[in-house]
Amino acid sequence: MDIEPVSVGVETLSIERPAVYVVATPIGNLADIGARAIAVLGNVDRILCEDTRHSRRLLDHYAIDTPLSALHEHNERGVAAQFVERLRERRECCALISDAGTPLISDPGYVLVANAIAAGLPVISVPGPCALVAALAISGLPTDRFAFEGFLPSAAGTRATRLEALARESRTLVFYEAPHRLLATVAAMAEAFGTGRDAVVVRELSKRFETVYRAPLGELGDRLAADPNATRGEIVILVAGAPERAFEQHTVDRTLEILLADTDRKTAVRLAAALTGLGRNALYRRSLELRPDSD
Repeated sequence: MDIEPVSVGVETLSIERPAVYVVATPIGNLADIGARAIAVLGNVDRILCEDTRHSRRLLDHYAIDTPLSALHEHNERGVAAQFVERLRERRECCALISDAGTPLISDPGYVLVANAIAAGLPVISVPGPCALVAALAISGLPTDRFAFEGFLPSAAGTRATRLEALARESRTLVFYEAPHRLLATVAAMAEAFGTGRDAVVVRELSKRFETVYRAPLGELGDRLAADPNATRGEIVILVAGAPERAFEQHTVDRTLEILLADTDRKTAVRLAAALTGLGRNALYRRSLELRPDSD
C-alpha cells in the first residue's frame, strides 16, 4: 500500500492508498473533533457524506477543501460499488462521514464498508463522537450491558410488536427517535414495558440546549408534554432493562386469575401490570387465553 505521511501536531499520520476511512464527526458542538479526523479529512482524495451542503459547513469551519460526494440511503448501492472500483483502479482513498456522529450507526455506509472489505481494501476507523454512547454515559442507567435498537418502526402496530419483543430484555435499551414521534413512542413503551420502568430522554446532545429528562415511563410522557421544547432537536431514548428476576409465568397467571375473578378485564390487566411490572399488551393477551369469556 502507498503510505503518505501527514503531520498532526508533533505526530506523523500515515494516509494509506487505496483505503476507506470511517470518520466520526461532531454530533453538535463543532469543537468535538480530533486532530486525526481533521488531518484525514484534509488529506484523502474525496469525502463521501449524506448531505454535501450540511457537511460543507463543518469542512469550511476547519478550512478543509477536499471534494465531496453524496452517499445516502437512496444511492448507496450504486455509489459504493462505483467508489470501491475507483479506489482500486486509481489507488485513491476516501473518507466516509455522516451528518453527525459515527457513520453506519443508524446512518448509511454499511454497503460501502462491506464492498471495500470484499474487494480487499483496508477499512480504517477514525473514532469520535457517537450519540448513543454519549447519552448512555450521562443517563444514570446501567452501562455494563446495553442493546442499541436504533429507530423504531413509525407505524403504531409494528412499533408495539417490536417493543413487546423487548419487554423481557434485561440490558439497558437505547433508541433514536424523531421529535414528532417522541410522545407516542414513550406512551407505547409504557404499555409494553410497564409504567414503573425507569427511562431517560436526552435531546440536543453537546448543543446549547442539551436537556435530560429522567422519570419512570408512567411519568415521563407528562413531563415531556409539559415542555414545548422536548419535541425539538435530536433525541435519544434510554430505558432500563427488565429485572433479572422476572416473574414466573405461573405467578403471572395466578395474579391474572385472581383479579379477573373479582373485576373486569381492563382493570385486572391494569392492576396486574402495576403488580408485576410487565407490559399491558402482553398481559391482556394472556388474560384472553386464561379467561376468554371474562368481561
